[in-house]
Amino acid sequence: MDNTAGGGVSNIPNCNYTADMSILIAGLALFLGLHLIPAFPALRKVVAEDLLGLKLYQPLFALGSALGLVLIIAGWWLRPERVQLFDPFPAARAAAPLLVTLAFVLFASANMKTHIRKVVRHPMLIGLVLWSGAHLFANGDLAGTILFGSFFAYSIVDLISAIARGAVKPFEPMWKYDGMAIVGGLLLAVITIYFHPAIFGTGRVM
Repeated sequence: MDNTAGGGVSNIPNCNYTADMSILIAGLALFLGLHLIPAFPALRKVVAEDLLGLKLYQPLFALGSALGLVLIIAGWWLRPERVQLFDPFPAARAAAPLLVTLAFVLFASANMKTHIRKVVRHPMLIGLVLWSGAHLFANGDLAGTILFGSFFAYSIVDLISAIARGAVKPFEPMWKYDGMAIVGGLLLAVITIYFHPAIFGTGRVM
């Protein structure tokens, strides 16, 4: 995914760059910080049961997550001039459309009774690894590294935790849901790839 915007490209951050990125960083800290709580059962017990209680924890979690997501989107749109940290990996740029398409199929299958979910076990987190990793290594700019690197690190930590906890609910898969997940994921991928510049204010996906 090429996230090159229309503005200039610099290799040296100016002194105000960190301040300009504060909205994005705050959103990431809030959104991912909240989502890391369930990854650590002992921490979740302290926060959700001992300190707040489930009736208060659940709505606060939802509201905080929504606010974090809004801040992430706003911070991305308000990000300053592109600063390049490292050269994009050619293999990552070539594989990005395929990896992101696969990620969308995994996202779609995560909440349905699919054979994909039965085999993969953690499709949402694995899809997030593919999506964030593809963007991270295909771009190399500072803002993208902060955004996608944060999601990449979170997904790895949460995936390790989910595997260790055996966080898989039993269910009987049905092939019709696999078809729905594949078609839905492919359709979303095509739309996203085609409208990438308009939706995200970045370069077209190649």
